[in-house]
Amino acid sequence: MKGFVIALRKAKNEDVISTVLTTHSVRSYYRFFGARHSILQFGHLIDFEAEEDQGSFMPRLRGLSHLGFDWLYDNNRLLLWHNYIKLFEPHFRDTEEIDPFYFDLLLQSVKKWGKQNPKRIICENYIQLLKYEGRLHDTETCYICEMPIDEELGMMQAFIPVHSYCIDSIALKKEKLTYFFESGKTLYLDDNEVEYLYGVASKGL
Repeated sequence: MKGFVIALRKAKNEDVISTVLTTHSVRSYYRFFGARHSILQFGHLIDFEAEEDQGSFMPRLRGLSHLGFDWLYDNNRLLLWHNYIKLFEPHFRDTEEIDPFYFDLLLQSVKKWGKQNPKRIICENYIQLLKYEGRLHDTETCYICEMPIDEELGMMQAFIPVHSYCIDSIALKKEKLTYFFESGKTLYLDDNEVEYLYGVASKGL
């Protein structure tokens, strides 16, 4: 089975508890430390077996192998990947069963990560996720004051549109953000605008 390691926590000695997002689940697994065991890496895509034991409080990871990508050796891209994938653990904290959408979203991301701007990938993924979960707002009305938005807007967490002056934020062109919301593409956003949206996305899913 394949999955992404979205969280690691230290257990006794040098053992770890890992949270792994697979096609249909987000589950915690126990991983023993040992000379014969490969070191489990946060954020990596892994191939593994889950060993269930009635005497254990959680399943164990066995037969572990890491599935590599060239960009993993690029420190800047790896840091951005870590910052992105760590957002998924709190999002699914009280959830175990999930739809394949989330695994597929991450899988498509790792394939593009070394060729495209990771911050643009994150912003575009965020729109896909909000649409899938039914949480994407339109750009017509300010969430705070509930008055119409004319030509410029700001963004709250979860890409919720507001007047920039309602949250003391920089102003973005409504026309460009509306296209972004509808198309899911950052094509017409410049790097400064993408940087701003990346900052919003980094606050949480």
